[in-house]
Formats: sequence, C-alpha cells, structure tokens
Amino acid sequence: MPRGYADRYFECSNDALPLARALYQEMSALPILSPHGHVNPKLLAENCAFADPVALLISPDHYITRMLASQGITYEELNLPDRSGERTKKIPAEQIWQLLAENWQAFTGTPSRIWFEEILTQIFHIELPFDQDNAAEIYRQISRRLEDSDFLPQTLFESFNIEVLATTDGTSDSLEFHKALEETPLQSKVIPTFRPDDVSDPERADWKQALAKLEQSTNLTITSFASLRFALRTARDRFIRNGAKATDHGVPTPFTIDLSEQAKEELFSELQARPATPENAELFRGVMLMEHAQMSADDGLVMQIHPGSVRNYSTSIFEKFGPDRGYDIPARTEFTKNLRPLLERFGFAQNFRLALFTLDESTYSRELAPIAGAFPTVKLGPPWWFHDSLNGMRRWRDATIETAGIMNTIGFIDDTRAFLSIPVRHDVARRFDAGYLAELVSSHRIREADAHFLAMQIAYHLSKDFFRL
Repeated sequence: MPRGYADRYFECSNDALPLARALYQEMSALPILSPHGHVNPKLLAENCAFADPVALLISPDHYITRMLASQGITYEELNLPDRSGERTKKIPAEQIWQLLAENWQAFTGTPSRIWFEEILTQIFHIELPFDQDNAAEIYRQISRRLEDSDFLPQTLFESFNIEVLATTDGTSDSLEFHKALEETPLQSKVIPTFRPDDVSDPERADWKQALAKLEQSTNLTITSFASLRFALRTARDRFIRNGAKATDHGVPTPFTIDLSEQAKEELFSELQARPATPENAELFRGVMLMEHAQMSADDGLVMQIHPGSVRNYSTSIFEKFGPDRGYDIPARTEFTKNLRPLLERFGFAQNFRLALFTLDESTYSRELAPIAGAFPTVKLGPPWWFHDSLNGMRRWRDATIETAGIMNTIGFIDDTRAFLSIPVRHDVARRFDAGYLAELVSSHRIREADAHFLAMQIAYHLSKDFFRL
C-alpha cells in the first residue's frame, strides 16, 4: 500500500488527522444501513455465481459506461443489451475489460475511479495498479475469485456487515424475491421500497399499462381517481407487510398542489381520454405527490422525493437501449414555492417524514437547508447521484451545516445498482465525514465530544431513526 493510504479521503489538516483516525475507527465498526438503493433482490435470492468481471463491475454501472461513451466508445462495443435483451455484437468480456483499462485516465478524479479501485484493493485484495499493462492479470485474478464458494452474493452480503438493504421496486412488483429471501438463513434484512412513478406520471409511455398492472396486482378496477387512490393504498399495504419502510418519487419537479375531489376526478378522466399535455401531466404529478404525502402521514412510510432529472435525455440511447443507461441529466429545480402546499398540510404532521434530495446544488443553502432547518418532518438527503463524491460531499456539508446542522440530515445513501460498491461507498463517505468533523474540532467550531457523537449519528443512527429500521 502507498504511504498514507490508511489516511485516504480524510481531506483534513495534519493537526486534525489523529482525531479523524479515531472517529473513522468508531464509524467503521458500525454496521452499514442502506435505506435507499437499487440492487436487484433477484441477485441475492438466486445466489448464483457472478458471470465475469465485466458483468459484475462494468455493465451494471452507468457511471462507467457513460464515461466510456463520452470517449467515443459505443454501447455496442461494451456489449450492452438492447431493449429486447439482445446484443448486436458478441464482444469477449476480456476485450471490454481491456478497453476500460486503456481509457482509465478518463476517470481520473472521479468517484467512479475511487470506488472501482477500492473494490479491487479492499474486496479482491489486488495490489497491482489498474492500467492497460496489468488489466489482463487483474481480470484473471478476479475471475478465479469469482469461482470461490465464499464469493456468492449471500456470503458477500453477510461479509459486508450490511444490517439493512432497501431495494427500489415498482408499484405492482410481485416482491417474490423479497419473499424468497425471508426463507434463507440471511441475518441481514432486505426490504422493498415503494416507487409508484409508473402510475403517477401520465407522460410515461407505459402509464396506462402501469394502471392495468396495478389493477391486476390489487384485484381492483380503476375507473376513477378515487379508485386509483384506493388501489395505491392497497399496494402500499402489501409493501408494508413485506417490510417496506419508505417510498421513493423520482419526479421532474417537486411541484405540489391541492385540488378539490371534483377537480381530481376531472383531471384523471381527461388523461384517460386523450394523451397528456405537459401542463396537465405536471398538474397530475403535483396532485399525486400530495396524495402520496397523505398516505405517508397515514401509514408512516418515509417519503423520499428525488426531483430534477431529465430522464432519458438521449432519445437514440433510450430507444435502442432503454432507460437507466447514463443519460439522465440534471436540471434547475425550485423547491420553496413548489413544496409549500405539501408543507402547509404536512410540515408539522406527527407521523409524516420527508427526505429531500436534489441534483441542483444551488438549492442547498438557498432552499433545502432552510426548509429542513425549520420543519420537524423534513430532513436533507445526502449528495445524490452526480454529487456523491468527495468534492460533492464537501460542497453539501459547507452549504447546509450552518442552517440545517447535521442532525437534520439522514446519513449516507449509496443509491447504487453496483452490489460490490455498497461497502466501499459507505467507507469513503465515513472517511470523509471523519475528516470533516475533525477539521471542525481543529478550527474550534465544535468540541471533540460533539465530533464523537455526530460521527455515530452520521454513520448509523440518523438513518436508523429516520427510516425506523
């Protein structure tokens, strides 16, 4: 290991370094809580060996594939399947691995590079530097490791010291893999998260099909807004019975609005009768966020709002390869006016909990921190997606700590599909926060006792308490 590697990512002064080390030791001893992620529960339930290093570390990671695309490498060259599941070229996995190594300099300074190299060193115990000269040997070492019986998903899951892992699941998901996991000897919990975007957004091409699936999964008929509401309550109840603690809402904007029951029925009828317009689609999404908030106030599921992403920005990529291929682009987002109707109703509701995320960093200090610093029901989600990086974490802490503090945040969220990156993402975040807290002590902004208390909160208790895990 290079000199100083044990102190990596603390990013603090030499004076603060001893305390950063001590805080990190306390934080790293705690189990991992992952209350918002995207690992497919099928991976854990079926517990099959990983196919190869590319299928494990490259293909499912859109951070990596999008950066390679920016270097002129096509998704066909990466052997990614199209919408039908077919691959137009049969590219050997070793060739794709080498292609990543040859373009590794493009990842310099990115969190993707940090996570990838942490996986190599901390999980596979590979000390060779990842580059085009060593790529083939590293590929062989990983391939041999993947053949070991102790490298199956369930065994890894236990070794990662994950106490709770939440997945993200569609409105009408059968939850069959969650049920299957209940029959395994796993000590850790894998719980679903209710994500009703498919029935809440009439601009989606599959909106009516999603409504039909909801009818089928609930054995109800949806002919009105009231019947849609009842079907959603029924679906939420099924998720709760299977361990769900939260909902997730990926919306273009956090617009919310209160309408009369008659207006809701008229809007729903209009959308059923003809294609949505941008105006009535936004209106319906705003109505639905209010409905979901009311349901969360009733049943206690934590409401998470993830706004501000222009999904499937590249039409050609979306049409050929489908969604979640790295072409969701952040957009400017307004919270103060858009959320006011929701907060007027639920900002002080006893059983309501709301976590706010953003891709628009300009809102941290201007809007989000003041909201979380005033309403007891609202907490700040950590830096998300494009900003869950060392620089992003620092910008977020600096922008929010003076108005919202730390106790109005919810801990770290890994938000990942890449299974092996869960422990390394949490480790990097814990290292950064240990250094950040130590620097606050060094600059006499907080006491050392405060730093020890806050370290435990950030690493574990904030998520544990907020999500009722």
